[in-house]
Amino acid sequence: MSQKASTMNSHRSALRLLVACLLLGGLGRASLGQEVPFLGGRVNDTAEMLSFGTINELEMLLQAHEDATSNQVVVLTIPKLENLTLEEFSMKVVETWKLGQADKDNGVLLLIARDDRKLRIEVGDGLEGALTDAVSGSIIRNEITPKFREGNYDEGVKGGIQAILAALGGHYQASEEDGGAPMDLVGVVVGMMIFTIVVGLFTFIGVASKGFISWFLYVFLMPFWLAFPYGFLGTVIPFFVYLAAFPVLKIFIARNPSAQAAMAAWVRTGPTAGSGWSGRSSGGGFSGGGGSFSGGGSSGSW
Repeated sequence: MSQKASTMNSHRSALRLLVACLLLGGLGRASLGQEVPFLGGRVNDTAEMLSFGTINELEMLLQAHEDATSNQVVVLTIPKLENLTLEEFSMKVVETWKLGQADKDNGVLLLIARDDRKLRIEVGDGLEGALTDAVSGSIIRNEITPKFREGNYDEGVKGGIQAILAALGGHYQASEEDGGAPMDLVGVVVGMMIFTIVVGLFTFIGVASKGFISWFLYVFLMPFWLAFPYGFLGTVIPFFVYLAAFPVLKIFIARNPSAQAAMAAWVRTGPTAGSGWSGRSSGGGFSGGGGSFSGGGSSGSW
C-alpha cells in the first residue's frame, strides 16, 4: 500500500507540474499580447482594405494637416484582433507609437479591425475638447460605418478622416438624428470664424506651396468652400470666389518676384517651420512625437 500511495503521489505531483506549466505558458502568451505593427506612415493598411490611390490621397491630406496644425492623425487597419479587446489594443498602439507632440498630446488614431468588423477613434488628451467622445461616436455612426456596410472601405475611411479633421477645426456638425440642437447666433458666428481660419489656412498653404500638393489642396478644398457654413452670403458665392481667386493668385505669385520672396519667407518662418516633426520621405522615417492618451474616443462596429 505504501508503494502504491507513493506512486499515486508521484502521478499527482507530475499532473500538478503539467497544469502549472500550461497555465504559465498561457499567461506568458497573454502577457505578450498582440503585436503592434511598425509605424510606416500616416496610413498603415496592414489589412489591405484600401486602394493605393486612397492611401496616397490620405497620406498627403494628413501630412498637410500636420504641417499646418501639428496634430498627428494616423490610420491603422489590422486583419483581426487576437487576445486583446479593441480598446486594449488601441491603447497599446498609441502607447507604442506615441502619436502627437509630447507637450500638446495632440494625436488621433483611427483603428479598424477588418475581420472583427470593429473600429475605434482614439483621441489624445490634448484634443478631447474638440474631438469629444460624442463627436467621435457620431463620426463612426454617420460617416464611416454606412460606407463599410456597403463594402466601400475607401470612401468610409476618407469620409471618417475628413470628419475628424473638420472636428479638430471646430466645424464638424453631427447629423440631426444624433439629437444635435440648433446653434444659437453666437455659436454660428464662432463656427464661421473657426471654419474661415482653418480652411483659409489650408487655402493659403495651397497658394504658397508649389507643385502637385498645391493643386491637390485646391481640388480637395472645393467641397468645403461649397459647403460654407450656415449659408453666409449664400453657399455658392464663397465657392466661386475661391474657384477663381486661387489660380489667379497662383499666376500673380509666379509672375511677381516680390510675392515669391514673401511666400518663401513665410514658409521659412511660418507655423510649420522648426516644428521638429518628421514625415515620410526618401531620406527619413515617420514617428510619433511622445503624445499621451487616456482612453478618450469612441468605438463602433458594422
